[in-house]
Amino acid sequence: MNASHLEHIVIAIGIQCLLWPLVGRWVAGSLIVAVFLGREIAQHEYAGGGPKQVDYFYGLFHHWSPDSILDVASPALACTLLAFLAPGGPAWRILAPRLSHRPGQRRR
Repeated sequence: MNASHLEHIVIAIGIQCLLWPLVGRWVAGSLIVAVFLGREIAQHEYAGGGPKQVDYFYGLFHHWSPDSILDVASPALACTLLAFLAPGGPAWRILAPRLSHRPGQRRR
């Protein structure tokens, strides 16, 4: 993991938080991950000679390296974790009642 992966995570979470009130947490995360995926595919097309020189799906199947995979996978994982753990998310519904219980109190 290098600095660009960390930058992608910060950018993705920031944009997810900005779009969250408008479209919801899952859609906001999906939108920004789609942007990063499209960016990587475009870079791979240019590595193959440019979009006019290569076939339609060229960027999707060629020139992928572990670095470029992490450029998409790291923000995808971060956005998924944020959507899953944020208040109202699936993990929040499970953990919130357990965390609010104090010793000496009855459970409802």
